[in-house]
Amino acid sequence: MVSKSNKSSKILEETVMEVKRNLKNKIQDIKVERAVIGIFFTGTCLNTGHAGICATPIKEIPEAVCCPSSVRAMPNAGHLTERSVEKYLDDALSGIPMKRTMGVAVLSALSSYCWEEGLVDGYNMKVDVDATECLHLSDDTYAVLIGAIVPVLRILKGRKMDFSVIELDPRTLKEDEMTFYVPVEKTADTVPKADILIVTGTTLINGTLEGILKLARPETQVVVLGPTSSILPHAFFRRGVNVLGGDIITNPGKMLDTLAEGGSGYHLGKSADKVVVTAKYRLK
Repeated sequence: MVSKSNKSSKILEETVMEVKRNLKNKIQDIKVERAVIGIFFTGTCLNTGHAGICATPIKEIPEAVCCPSSVRAMPNAGHLTERSVEKYLDDALSGIPMKRTMGVAVLSALSSYCWEEGLVDGYNMKVDVDATECLHLSDDTYAVLIGAIVPVLRILKGRKMDFSVIELDPRTLKEDEMTFYVPVEKTADTVPKADILIVTGTTLINGTLEGILKLARPETQVVVLGPTSSILPHAFFRRGVNVLGGDIITNPGKMLDTLAEGGSGYHLGKSADKVVVTAKYRLK
């Protein structure tokens, strides 16, 4: 987890516009059939059969301390399948963490629909490929990791590389990882040093992603990964991202059942395929 913020996100704004432009009038017939707010992830399934997922920002919901105040955090609970998809897209731009989370989950599902319909030009998607396989690492590469992404930490430690991990909550790091820990207050000093910058997609929810991307040098390889980044790629790549790693949900019912039982990304198993998105052409 990285620093907390409820800043607006131009990446989300542009992605919402892209989805609306792609689907046009079709979007009026698309409904949310089921929604689950799990401990670690929130998921939705549409009547088109497509599903989406987004990290649940539990630590960013001060209203969750009691029932009366939580009404403000998720005011539509009990009626989530009665709302239009367009209202959820509006929620993706909300400053209320849980509303934004549900909106991004719907945006993810709609993005999956756009991919399947062949509406995404200029990008390649490789299925059943993990973004960690696309990291360009050498002995002299200096890596900066935004968020304690366990598979990436394991790779960097295994290669005995010098790296930094910027994390709001150091309790998520193991004892041997604290050597590499950098507090979020030093983000502006640390990110420009990166030869490769690896960012958790959760930064979309707290509004910090764009500020982080602006700090990277033009020649830095930038990788954004995680289930939360499973939305259309255009706005990411316009801001210097080279690799986008996410998930395509292949078994929506199983995925939602898993989240309802408190499952995390590690429990998705055969209900999702890892995907990697890259640009077909070099973006200026």
